[in-house]
Amino acid sequence: MGAAAAPSRRVYVTRTLTLTAALLAAGLGFIVFLQFGASDGFDALDPLRAALIFASTFWLAWGAFTALAGLTTRPPAVPRDPGPIRPMTAVLVPVYNEDPVATFARIAAMEASLRATGFADRFHFAILSDTRNEEVAARERLWFLRLLADTHGEGRIFYRRRTSNKGRKAGNIEDFIKRSGAAYRYAIILDADSLMEGATMVEMVRRMEAAPDLGLLQTLPKVINARSRFGRIMQFAGGFYSPVFARGLAMMQGRTGPFWGHNAIVRMNAFAASCGLPELAGKPPFGGHILSHDYVEAALLARAGWAVRVDDDLQGSYEEAPENIIDHAKRDRRWCQGNLQHSRLIFAPGLKPWSRFVFLQGILAYIAPVFWLAFLAASIAAPLFAPPIDYFPIDYWPFPSMPVSQVSKALGLAIGIGGLLFLPKLLILLDAALRGRAQGFGGRLCALQSTLTELLFSSLTAPIFLMFQTRSVLQVLRGADGGWPAQSRGDGTLSFRDAWAASHWIVTTGGVVLVTAQWLSPELVLWLMPVALPMVLAPLLISWSSRPSRTALFTTETEIAPAPVMRLHDATLSRWTADAGTRDAA
Repeated sequence: MGAAAAPSRRVYVTRTLTLTAALLAAGLGFIVFLQFGASDGFDALDPLRAALIFASTFWLAWGAFTALAGLTTRPPAVPRDPGPIRPMTAVLVPVYNEDPVATFARIAAMEASLRATGFADRFHFAILSDTRNEEVAARERLWFLRLLADTHGEGRIFYRRRTSNKGRKAGNIEDFIKRSGAAYRYAIILDADSLMEGATMVEMVRRMEAAPDLGLLQTLPKVINARSRFGRIMQFAGGFYSPVFARGLAMMQGRTGPFWGHNAIVRMNAFAASCGLPELAGKPPFGGHILSHDYVEAALLARAGWAVRVDDDLQGSYEEAPENIIDHAKRDRRWCQGNLQHSRLIFAPGLKPWSRFVFLQGILAYIAPVFWLAFLAASIAAPLFAPPIDYFPIDYWPFPSMPVSQVSKALGLAIGIGGLLFLPKLLILLDAALRGRAQGFGGRLCALQSTLTELLFSSLTAPIFLMFQTRSVLQVLRGADGGWPAQSRGDGTLSFRDAWAASHWIVTTGGVVLVTAQWLSPELVLWLMPVALPMVLAPLLISWSSRPSRTALFTTETEIAPAPVMRLHDATLSRWTADAGTRDAA
């Protein structure tokens, strides 16, 4: 493949404006804080705290202006080939110690959805098992036979189990490409919890056929089937906010787009020639197999001259997500290690500048919480380093000089940072109300109530996530390997005892923050309450949010009108679950 065409002028303009705005916002926060910090005398911690404010504010501003780009721009129309589907496409479903009843029911639903398009013969499903548990593997073989019987999928649905799971998911897919990739022009890569409409798969192939230089096309999956309070809030947030953020991302990334590891289609020869992953020298967490392989594969495709694109307009792409904060944090631990591992790759030869910036963004996503925690610690300790106030700076002047109050600057800085967090979501709400998109989320009033409640919930849980992410970063930096644990499925309900066992250290940290602040900086206690109080209440918040949701809030489009492939999946899973129960009873 030759050198890819340069990004369009619109992409450059969007990138430049967004980056400039984020830097200006961060610079303003830096200057305002320096003025505030120096009001009682300049000390050694003031430049450190200002630098931490700059880094943290830049990350928040970047997200805010990405949303603004999504609200104010529209990607150009994409070409598609309207003719008959001729090339063969492999639908890859990697599994690792998953429940085969649930996973194979999704495959049965997708196969039926493809048959409805009339192009099922152009798609083959490949179940790629990396399962290490022999009991689960035996059930996989049993339910694979049931899958074949129900779908008449002989010759179109395949199953193989690797004897070694070297390279984990990336190695699993690489093994398939080496053995069978030449038989297919495209591969749709899914996760075990992915679900996709047959018409969406066909449309993805049409778009790939119309763009010979397109190496990877990423969809924006919607979260479905959430049942807990936490799960439904995340499901609503993903469905309501994510399309806007994804559109802004698409406008900035252009031909150097993202790969999120699943619910995407790749050109087989491009992927095979460009995306061989090295095993990094040294031991994990920074050495060994690359965990966040998807970001690297996207960068390697772009380096080889292939376009990588996200089409946020593609519908019919779904996934499931963790039902509680603890399961979310466990998955996030792996992502943290993978993103920090990219520090070994950010200067790899030949990468596009934007690919390097994406690696930096991924690293910042996990370092930013550490910056915030360091800022809080430095602010509490600041009185130990502050010089004594000199009320008589002018010799022989009999009247004291009282320092000017800088409360207005502190308040302005707090409001500015809060605005970066809340304003993009409120603008998305306004846009949804004006354009009619709110109807898919229960109407304008329900969308308003859901958005405000989500903002409250995200504010309360932000300190908890901050602590989990900070711990993950520190674990990686001290050399602890988080491995690749299997995903937790099921309803995810946690008792208070379970929540306490997982978060008691957060409670202790919150208590220490308040006590230390009261001792060293009593004037900060009130400002620290929005951070420290949720930490003290972490077990209650974690347990409460894991319980089933019975509110009408957080309604999403797929709950109002389930997609056809969702109905197919539910019917298949219900029938198979009943049969599995009968078999187990026998």
